[in-house]
Amino acid sequence: MARRPDRIRIEVFGPTSEAETAEEAFRPSDEAVRSLARLIGRQMAREQFERARALERKQARQNRSGHMR
Repeated sequence: MARRPDRIRIEVFGPTSEAETAEEAFRPSDEAVRSLARLIGRQMAREQFERARALERKQARQNRSGHMR
């Protein structure tokens, strides 16, 4: 088993010599939010597609069994 460190190291960065614009300051978080939104959107699309397919299969089964009566 690997030895776990006793303390967590947190690095603190001082102010930069160049002034950051708001756009530059938020760019990493914007990219993360967009990436997360893309993943959530894809998951929602998959779930919607699966629901539609399940409904189609259910209707096909009902149509097949309905013709036999």
